[in-house]
Amino acid sequence: MRINRLYLALVFASLVASAPAQADKRVALVIGNSAYKNAPRLANPVNDAGLVGGMFRNAGFDTVEIKLDLNASEMRRSLRDFAARTRDADMAVIYYAGHGIELDGSNYLVPTDAMLETDGDVLDETIALDRALYAVEPAKQLRLVILDACRDNPFAKTMKRTLASRAIGGGLAKVEPTSPNTMIAFAAKAGSTASDGDSRNSPFAVALTDHLPKPGLDLRKAFGFVRDDVLKKTGNKQEPYVYGSLGGSDVPLVPARPAATAGPQANPQDSVRKDYELALQAGLREAWEAFLQTYPDGFYANLARVQLKKIAAEEDRTLATEKARLAEQEKARLATERAQKAEQEKAAAAAKAAEEARIAAEKAKQIEQAKAEAAERDRKAAEAAAAKSLADKRSMEKAAAEAAAKQATDKQAADAESRKVAALSPPPSSLPPGDLAKSVQSELRRVGCLSAAPDGDWNAATQRSLTLFNKYAGTQFDAKLASIDALDALKAKPGRVCPLVCNFGFKADGDQCAKITCRAGYRVGDDNECEKIQEKKPVATREDSRRRDSDRKNAESTAPKSQASGQMICNGAGCRPVAKGCHLGPVPNANASAKITGEVCN
Repeated sequence: MRINRLYLALVFASLVASAPAQADKRVALVIGNSAYKNAPRLANPVNDAGLVGGMFRNAGFDTVEIKLDLNASEMRRSLRDFAARTRDADMAVIYYAGHGIELDGSNYLVPTDAMLETDGDVLDETIALDRALYAVEPAKQLRLVILDACRDNPFAKTMKRTLASRAIGGGLAKVEPTSPNTMIAFAAKAGSTASDGDSRNSPFAVALTDHLPKPGLDLRKAFGFVRDDVLKKTGNKQEPYVYGSLGGSDVPLVPARPAATAGPQANPQDSVRKDYELALQAGLREAWEAFLQTYPDGFYANLARVQLKKIAAEEDRTLATEKARLAEQEKARLATERAQKAEQEKAAAAAKAAEEARIAAEKAKQIEQAKAEAAERDRKAAEAAAAKSLADKRSMEKAAAEAAAKQATDKQAADAESRKVAALSPPPSSLPPGDLAKSVQSELRRVGCLSAAPDGDWNAATQRSLTLFNKYAGTQFDAKLASIDALDALKAKPGRVCPLVCNFGFKADGDQCAKITCRAGYRVGDDNECEKIQEKKPVATREDSRRRDSDRKNAESTAPKSQASGQMICNGAGCRPVAKGCHLGPVPNANASAKITGEVCN
């Protein structure tokens, strides 16, 4: 009876020791609102809710509820039911995707049936963020609310203000949780809006599913990775932000995997060995018999049978010792009672036989003990050899991996050197150098980088053309020579690469330069655009004045003195003296209002 109790105690202790620790209870509520009745439909919240909800399920959460397109009453009921489930939970998470609104520094989640005509409707038609915080508050270790609700809100643009001092902000307002171990994650920093993305899911939701379920990763670091991903995907326009604080210990959404399963086991029969050592520690027949029932064959089964023989020899020795003791007692009793000589001789013979049996059982026990000890030494040696073999195998695998890595590195270095040499010298080509140059020139002309006809002469104009191609195509080919790589890159371009440049008086029209034609009264100006022609009046120059003076003096010197009146008359052709009998005065004309001075003769 004592042996059985000891065996049961050892078995119970082993079961308790080998049982896994009780896992924490984790619950999640996921809400995605897309089909708004009084605002444009949002494309991604329903998709994001399905993505994030699946992430929670794959992470092993005990319960995950996904609710889509909820009206006000359905949202309140879902939050109330979730609050009941968090009472015995260690971790509670709410994810909400949809419209959110900020009013006077407080945040509200917008159901699909909300009709927000005035700012006063917010209190009646929406769900306060505090209601979600209240739902996660009973959780013992972590309370997490994730809001993918910072989108540009259409209600804020049409909503009437009943008080001029009442503020309706863009995005959501900053939140400072009052409960410990509470975190609130925004898709965008307070006061800014989040992008819905160009794909099926928002950048924030995709980043969440990439980093939050990593086993053992602290939430603060996980949200840091989420921030980095979203900033990168949105060109630094959207920055997720986390409010609240946790303690000094790491708080992962998914617990770290046990170290035993992190890598390969040292021994393929590790579980058999552990059960063998447990039975060896118990040292009982029942333990070995149970082991053989589970593992009837193999190396450890043979060792278990050796241990059973050892136990059997010990039992035989104990029984023989007891028989010898009883025989001695009987012999002593008969001698004390002065029994007949025959009975005493019989008792003495029985005692002698019992003693001989005890001695034989003792020897048998020693033999089995030696066998068991030898078997244990062999077992440990075999296990050590197996461990060494495994270590050698790993070492060989590591060496092979290092050799492969070195070979790959050497190959990369050789390839880099080959590319470097190829960049400094013309690569081998199946085309003759002249044909290759002509082919490259043809392609340069096709993409608009060369205007001259291809002739196979790799001259300065062709080199400038390839330089232009490098500039506009973002390539770095050596312009000093024609290469197969440059030809392949040129052929890969479907159309014009270099911009069309036209001479003065011409403008680009598709892939052609067309002459600029201006309407009457206009001409092509310095900026290559039509401009109005400005009429210029003739301006008398100093040379014209000198020429008139000279003509006048010549006329005075050559005119007969008897015929001159002493006056001169000048016009555009020059000056001459007034004829005798004539004088300067007003000349009659059709336009009486205009006075014309000329030569008047009698």
